[in-house]
Amino acid sequence: MAKEVAGLIKLQIKGGAANPSPPVGPALGSKGINIMDFCKAFNARTQDKAGKVLPVVITYYTDKSYDFIVKTPPVAIQLMEAAKVKGGSAEPNRRKVAEITWEQVRAIATDKMPDLNCFTIESAMTLVAGTARSMGITVKGEFPGNN
Repeated sequence: MAKEVAGLIKLQIKGGAANPSPPVGPALGSKGINIMDFCKAFNARTQDKAGKVLPVVITYYTDKSYDFIVKTPPVAIQLMEAAKVKGGSAEPNRRKVAEITWEQVRAIATDKMPDLNCFTIESAMTLVAGTARSMGITVKGEFPGNN
């Protein structure tokens, strides 16, 4: 018989660095989930991605057990790493902070593809380029897609 799902918790935690302090501890503790057990399991699963911010979706059940899915880093964080900037622009329509190439956009789109609701790599690239534009990052060159 399947377990009854009690709810979902969505968090963003640095890979290999989960600890019982906020935001992890209070979010899990209020639902009755063993915090240290989760931290050990998360850190073991994400030790190869140490330091990167990773979204995690925790499904917890009525018997206080849980499952979790680790997703790929957010597009905004990957764009900041590719452009080598600390943050986006406060006025993205007026002040641009960096430039990236379509090859970098394609690399981010292929990495993020399992977590996106896109069917083609070109649509994923336009999604990533839109995020870049809203952060004040310019994409150089012409779109290499089949449009």
